[in-house]
Amino acid sequence: MQDLTGLTAVVTGGSSGLGLGMAHGLGRAGARVVLWARSPERNAAAVAELTAAGITASAVSVDSGDPDDVARATAETTEVAGGIDCLFANAGIAVAAPFLEMGLDTWHQVLRTNLDGTFLTCQAVARHMVERGQGGSIVVVSSTIARYGGAGQVAYATSKTGLVGLGRTLAVELARHRIRCNILIPGWTETAMNASLREDQRFVAAVTARTPVRRWATPEEFHDVAAFLADPRLTFHTGNEVVVDGGYTVF
Repeated sequence: MQDLTGLTAVVTGGSSGLGLGMAHGLGRAGARVVLWARSPERNAAAVAELTAAGITASAVSVDSGDPDDVARATAETTEVAGGIDCLFANAGIAVAAPFLEMGLDTWHQVLRTNLDGTFLTCQAVARHMVERGQGGSIVVVSSTIARYGGAGQVAYATSKTGLVGLGRTLAVELARHRIRCNILIPGWTETAMNASLREDQRFVAAVTARTPVRRWATPEEFHDVAAFLADPRLTFHTGNEVVVDGGYTVF
Protein backbone atom coordinates (compact mmCIF):
# COMPACT_ATOMS: atom_id res chain seq x y z
CA MET A 1 0.00 0.00 0.00
CA GLN A 2 1.39 3.38 -1.00
CA ASP A 3 1.61 6.09 1.67
CA LEU A 4 1.69 9.60 0.21
CA THR A 5 1.02 11.40 3.48
CA GLY A 6 2.56 14.87 3.50
CA LEU A 7 2.94 15.07 -0.28
CA THR A 8 1.20 17.48 -2.65
CA ALA A 9 0.07 16.16 -6.02
CA VAL A 10 -1.08 18.30 -8.95
CA VAL A 11 -3.40 16.69 -11.48
CA THR A 12 -4.06 18.63 -14.67
CA GLY A 13 -7.41 17.97 -16.26
CA GLY A 14 -8.31 16.65 -12.83
CA SER A 15 -11.89 17.85 -12.62
CA SER A 16 -13.37 14.85 -14.45
CA GLY A 17 -12.72 11.47 -16.01
CA LEU A 18 -9.37 9.78 -15.68
CA GLY A 19 -7.83 12.82 -13.97
CA LEU A 20 -10.44 12.83 -11.24
CA GLY A 21 -10.03 9.08 -10.83
CA MET A 22 -6.29 9.50 -10.30
CA ALA A 23 -6.93 12.38 -7.90
CA HIS A 24 -9.08 10.06 -5.79
CA GLY A 25 -6.32 7.47 -5.71
CA LEU A 26 -3.67 9.99 -4.72
CA GLY A 27 -5.89 11.45 -2.02
CA ARG A 28 -6.85 8.04 -0.64
CA ALA A 29 -3.13 7.32 -0.25
CA GLY A 30 -2.76 10.48 1.84
CA ALA A 31 -1.66 13.14 -0.63
CA ARG A 32 -2.97 16.66 -0.73
CA VAL A 33 -4.49 17.03 -4.20
CA VAL A 34 -4.56 20.19 -6.29
CA LEU A 35 -6.60 20.08 -9.48
CA TRP A 36 -5.60 22.21 -12.46
CA ALA A 37 -8.38 22.58 -15.00
CA ARG A 38 -10.12 25.35 -16.93
CA SER A 39 -13.70 25.35 -15.65
CA PRO A 40 -14.23 26.92 -12.19
CA GLU A 41 -17.61 25.20 -11.94
CA ARG A 42 -16.29 21.71 -12.67
CA ASN A 43 -13.30 22.36 -10.43
CA ALA A 44 -15.61 23.24 -7.55
CA ALA A 45 -17.72 20.12 -8.11
CA ALA A 46 -14.64 17.89 -8.23
CA VAL A 47 -13.19 19.42 -5.06
CA ALA A 48 -16.53 18.89 -3.31
CA GLU A 49 -16.53 15.23 -4.40
CA LEU A 50 -12.97 14.68 -3.19
CA THR A 51 -13.59 16.49 0.09
CA ALA A 52 -16.69 14.36 0.72
CA ALA A 53 -14.42 11.32 0.39
CA GLY A 54 -12.16 12.67 3.13
CA ILE A 55 -9.46 13.97 0.78
CA THR A 56 -7.69 17.30 1.22
CA ALA A 57 -8.27 18.97 -2.12
CA SER A 58 -8.28 22.33 -3.84
CA ALA A 59 -8.30 23.58 -7.41
CA VAL A 60 -6.76 26.25 -9.61
CA SER A 61 -8.45 27.36 -12.80
CA VAL A 62 -5.76 27.36 -15.48
CA ASP A 63 -5.30 27.20 -19.24
CA SER A 64 -2.38 24.81 -19.59
CA GLY A 65 -1.57 26.10 -23.06
CA ASP A 66 -0.89 29.61 -21.75
CA PRO A 67 2.64 29.95 -20.28
CA ASP A 68 1.70 32.92 -18.10
CA ASP A 69 -1.32 31.09 -16.73
CA VAL A 70 0.78 27.99 -15.97
CA ALA A 71 3.36 30.14 -14.18
CA ARG A 72 0.59 31.73 -12.12
CA ALA A 73 -0.91 28.36 -11.24
CA THR A 74 2.48 27.02 -10.18
CA ALA A 75 3.16 30.02 -7.95
CA GLU A 76 -0.33 29.88 -6.45
CA THR A 77 -0.08 26.17 -5.73
CA THR A 78 3.36 26.34 -4.15
CA GLU A 79 2.31 29.31 -2.02
CA VAL A 80 -0.73 27.51 -0.65
CA ALA A 81 0.65 23.97 -0.44
CA GLY A 82 4.31 24.76 0.26
CA GLY A 83 5.58 22.76 -2.69
CA ILE A 84 4.70 20.26 -5.41
CA ASP A 85 5.90 16.68 -5.01
CA CYS A 86 4.00 14.97 -7.84
CA LEU A 87 2.62 16.09 -11.17
CA PHE A 88 0.17 14.15 -13.29
CA ALA A 89 0.11 15.91 -16.67
CA ASN A 90 -3.23 14.58 -17.80
CA ALA A 91 -5.07 17.48 -19.47
CA GLY A 92 -6.09 16.68 -23.02
CA ILE A 93 -8.75 17.07 -25.67
CA ALA A 94 -9.74 15.11 -28.77
CA VAL A 95 -11.35 16.56 -31.89
CA ALA A 96 -12.45 14.05 -34.52
CA ALA A 97 -11.80 15.09 -38.13
CA PRO A 98 -10.79 13.18 -41.29
CA PHE A 99 -7.14 13.77 -42.15
CA LEU A 100 -7.92 14.93 -45.69
CA GLU A 101 -10.35 17.53 -44.37
CA MET A 102 -8.64 18.69 -41.17
CA GLY A 103 -7.86 22.38 -40.99
CA LEU A 104 -4.74 23.80 -39.39
CA ASP A 105 -6.87 25.49 -36.74
CA THR A 106 -8.13 22.11 -35.47
CA TRP A 107 -4.61 20.67 -35.57
CA HIS A 108 -3.28 23.59 -33.52
CA GLN A 109 -6.21 23.46 -31.09
CA VAL A 110 -5.48 19.85 -30.11
CA LEU A 111 -1.69 20.17 -30.01
CA ARG A 112 -1.89 23.38 -27.98
CA THR A 113 -3.65 21.60 -25.13
CA ASN A 114 -2.21 18.12 -25.36
CA LEU A 115 1.41 18.76 -26.34
CA ASP A 116 2.18 22.42 -25.66
CA GLY A 117 0.18 22.37 -22.42
CA THR A 118 1.96 19.30 -21.12
CA PHE A 119 5.35 20.74 -22.05
CA LEU A 120 4.59 24.02 -20.27
CA THR A 121 3.16 22.32 -17.20
CA CYS A 122 6.03 19.85 -16.85
CA GLN A 123 8.61 22.58 -17.37
CA ALA A 124 7.11 24.92 -14.76
CA VAL A 125 6.72 22.19 -12.14
CA ALA A 126 10.14 20.67 -12.90
CA ARG A 127 11.79 24.07 -12.44
CA HIS A 128 10.08 24.30 -9.05
CA MET A 129 11.20 20.80 -8.11
CA VAL A 130 14.80 21.47 -9.12
CA GLU A 131 14.88 24.73 -7.17
CA ARG A 132 13.30 23.05 -4.16
CA GLY A 133 15.89 20.28 -4.25
CA GLN A 134 13.75 17.47 -2.89
CA GLY A 135 13.18 15.49 -6.09
CA GLY A 136 9.72 14.48 -7.21
CA SER A 137 7.60 12.47 -9.60
CA ILE A 138 6.17 13.51 -12.97
CA VAL A 139 3.69 11.35 -14.85
CA VAL A 140 2.90 12.17 -18.47
CA VAL A 141 -0.45 10.70 -19.53
CA SER A 142 -0.39 9.43 -23.10
CA SER A 143 -2.79 6.91 -24.69
CA THR A 144 -2.81 3.58 -26.45
CA ILE A 145 -3.51 5.57 -29.62
CA ALA A 146 0.23 6.33 -29.56
CA ARG A 147 0.73 2.61 -30.27
CA TYR A 148 -1.87 1.90 -32.92
CA GLY A 149 -3.18 5.17 -34.41
CA GLY A 150 -6.82 5.97 -35.01
CA ALA A 151 -8.86 7.07 -38.01
CA GLY A 152 -10.11 10.63 -37.68
CA GLN A 153 -7.79 11.34 -34.77
CA VAL A 154 -4.56 12.43 -36.45
CA ALA A 155 -4.03 15.45 -34.17
CA TYR A 156 -4.84 13.52 -31.01
CA ALA A 157 -2.68 10.55 -32.01
CA THR A 158 0.23 12.80 -32.96
CA SER A 159 0.04 14.69 -29.67
CA LYS A 160 -0.15 11.54 -27.56
CA THR A 161 2.76 9.98 -29.44
CA GLY A 162 4.79 13.14 -28.86
CA LEU A 163 4.12 12.85 -25.13
CA VAL A 164 5.92 9.51 -25.05
CA GLY A 165 9.05 11.20 -26.39
CA LEU A 166 8.62 14.05 -23.93
CA GLY A 167 8.32 11.69 -20.98
CA ARG A 168 11.34 9.62 -21.97
CA THR A 169 13.48 12.72 -22.36
CA LEU A 170 12.42 14.17 -19.02
CA ALA A 171 13.30 10.86 -17.35
CA VAL A 172 16.84 11.11 -18.71
CA GLU A 173 17.39 14.83 -18.23
CA LEU A 174 15.86 15.22 -14.77
CA ALA A 175 17.25 12.07 -13.15
CA ARG A 176 20.25 13.90 -11.71
CA HIS A 177 17.79 16.09 -9.79
CA ARG A 178 16.08 12.98 -8.33
CA ILE A 179 12.98 13.72 -10.40
CA ARG A 180 11.39 10.63 -11.91
CA CYS A 181 9.24 10.74 -15.03
CA ASN A 182 7.06 7.90 -16.22
CA ILE A 183 4.47 7.66 -18.99
CA LEU A 184 1.01 6.31 -18.27
CA ILE A 185 -0.67 4.72 -21.29
CA PRO A 186 -4.32 4.04 -20.48
CA GLY A 187 -6.58 1.99 -22.69
CA TRP A 188 -10.28 2.38 -23.37
CA THR A 189 -11.77 3.97 -20.27
CA GLU A 190 -15.32 5.19 -19.71
CA THR A 191 -15.04 8.98 -19.56
CA ALA A 192 -16.98 11.99 -20.81
CA MET A 193 -14.41 12.46 -23.60
CA ASN A 194 -15.48 9.27 -25.32
CA ALA A 195 -19.19 9.35 -24.40
CA SER A 196 -20.20 9.93 -28.03
CA LEU A 197 -18.13 6.93 -29.14
CA ARG A 198 -19.84 4.73 -26.57
CA GLU A 199 -23.20 5.56 -28.13
CA ASP A 200 -22.14 3.47 -31.15
CA GLN A 201 -22.81 -0.08 -30.02
CA ARG A 202 -20.92 -1.62 -32.94
CA PHE A 203 -17.83 0.37 -32.00
CA VAL A 204 -18.13 -0.61 -28.34
CA ALA A 205 -18.52 -4.25 -29.32
CA ALA A 206 -15.45 -4.14 -31.59
CA VAL A 207 -13.26 -2.52 -28.95
CA THR A 208 -14.47 -4.87 -26.24
CA ALA A 209 -13.86 -7.93 -28.42
CA ARG A 210 -10.27 -6.81 -28.99
CA THR A 211 -9.66 -6.31 -25.26
CA PRO A 212 -8.69 -9.58 -23.53
CA VAL A 213 -10.49 -8.68 -20.30
CA ARG A 214 -13.61 -8.06 -22.45
CA ARG A 215 -14.63 -4.72 -20.99
CA TRP A 216 -13.65 -1.07 -20.74
CA ALA A 217 -11.90 0.38 -17.72
CA THR A 218 -13.44 2.87 -15.31
CA PRO A 219 -11.57 5.83 -13.79
CA GLU A 220 -11.69 4.09 -10.42
CA GLU A 221 -9.28 1.46 -11.72
CA PHE A 222 -6.56 4.11 -11.88
CA HIS A 223 -6.70 4.93 -8.16
CA ASP A 224 -3.91 2.56 -7.18
CA VAL A 225 -1.98 3.08 -10.43
CA ALA A 226 -1.67 6.79 -9.65
CA ALA A 227 -0.60 6.18 -6.06
CA PHE A 228 2.04 3.70 -7.25
CA LEU A 229 3.49 6.14 -9.79
CA ALA A 230 3.66 8.90 -7.18
CA ASP A 231 5.33 6.80 -4.48
CA PRO A 232 8.63 8.53 -3.58
CA ARG A 233 10.14 5.24 -2.40
CA LEU A 234 10.37 3.98 -6.00
CA THR A 235 13.56 5.90 -6.66
CA PHE A 236 14.76 3.62 -9.50
CA HIS A 237 11.46 3.63 -11.40
CA THR A 238 11.74 6.18 -14.19
CA GLY A 239 11.45 6.31 -17.96
CA ASN A 240 8.86 3.52 -17.91
CA GLU A 241 5.76 3.28 -20.10
CA VAL A 242 3.08 1.93 -17.80
CA VAL A 243 0.37 0.41 -20.00
CA VAL A 244 -3.03 -0.13 -18.35
CA ASP A 245 -5.28 -1.29 -21.16
CA GLY A 246 -6.72 -4.69 -20.30
CA GLY A 247 -4.30 -6.29 -22.77
CA TYR A 248 -5.56 -4.30 -25.78
CA THR A 249 -2.16 -3.49 -27.26
CA VAL A 250 -0.79 -7.02 -27.02
CA PHE A 251 -3.82 -8.88 -28.38
